[in-house]
Amino acid sequence: MRIEEVRRLIRLVEESEIGELEVWKWWGRIRIRKGGAVDGSPQAPVAAAPVSAPPPVAPAPQAQAAPVPAKPAEEDTAGLTPITSPMVGTFYRAPAPDGEPYVAVGDRVEPGQTGCIIEAMKLMNEIQSEVRGKIEKILVENAQPVEFGQTLFLVRED
Repeated sequence: MRIEEVRRLIRLVEESEIGELEVWKWWGRIRIRKGGAVDGSPQAPVAAAPVSAPPPVAPAPQAQAAPVPAKPAEEDTAGLTPITSPMVGTFYRAPAPDGEPYVAVGDRVEPGQTGCIIEAMKLMNEIQSEVRGKIEKILVENAQPVEFGQTLFLVRED
């Protein structure tokens, strides 16, 4: 790193409200602390704790909120057969972003017919129907993450 870059980073720390800046490069790292304390002043840990605390709190409610709408109400599922996800991944209704969906509400499905794709670890897995009937509900939005065992479709069997 050039001395001009180091000076620019020092000015950035001095002019901002941050207490410490750490930059990692392939050759190593540089850490700049406001006030120059090596042992760590009481201000640095206090400033670092609130910054790291909010991010873990924010994703937790979102993770809890996502599965709730995915579960259908008991009265809505009477007489319907679920097609569930056999894996964790990302749900796609069509073979390509601009392609036609494999199935839509009201379509008839046969055993072995592809209903969607679930991408897991960069592999596209076709999810096939194991029942014959009519698609009554699609419970997952396109490009939404799904869990193992989550209901994807509800089918009224013939």
